[in-house]
Amino acid sequence: MADDDDGELMLRYARGDLRAFTTLYARHRNALYRYLARFTRDREAANDLFQEAWSRVIAHRAQYEPRAKFRTFLFRIAHNCCIDHQRRQAARPQHRGVEPASAGDDWESALPAPECDLPDARAEQSELLLRYRAALDALPSEQRDVFLLYEQSGLSLEEVAAITGVGPETAKSRLRYALAKLRQALVSAEDGAVVRAARSNSRGAVGADGPSPEDFAAGGTLAGEPSS
Repeated sequence: MADDDDGELMLRYARGDLRAFTTLYARHRNALYRYLARFTRDREAANDLFQEAWSRVIAHRAQYEPRAKFRTFLFRIAHNCCIDHQRRQAARPQHRGVEPASAGDDWESALPAPECDLPDARAEQSELLLRYRAALDALPSEQRDVFLLYEQSGLSLEEVAAITGVGPETAKSRLRYALAKLRQALVSAEDGAVVRAARSNSRGAVGADGPSPEDFAAGGTLAGEPSS
């Protein structure tokens, strides 16, 4: 990922270069959507926040200053969208329950595909996926937030700390506790297969795509939703 020219691309987009936005969107949409999907554990909410985050990027394009990486700018916006979403959810009664994701519901591509397609291998992978998701959901929100940001954004721990509004040592501590709890919860899996699978799915993993960049670049009505 060419971080060195992301800032220049954003400045070009602010000056009206829609192709610059196309490049930025293509580079960052997968990681952004995977973060939102794992944070919310709800397809509809993730779709809405995905569009909201890019809409805020578009709305603030004229005020953008490349003092930090574009990814830091983007994921700070996404993190704020998630916090706002949590507050909205807490402030209103829930009219419907969110069904927990099943092992066959791989819309967020939480783990890579099994090495072979034999029935027993697929069953094992499904069990590992459920174990991983349950362990992730059980983390305290502040630990899960740091873990997901660090794993999905490609940012440094210092940048994650800045996004979440805590000191680097606090972010490091939260990440360390999150990893320890995940490992502890998954220790019953044979040979630590879940932990290895989770690691293999971290930075740089390709996840769900979002709407085409043209849907966003002009700042008009957003169309479509991220798909697997």
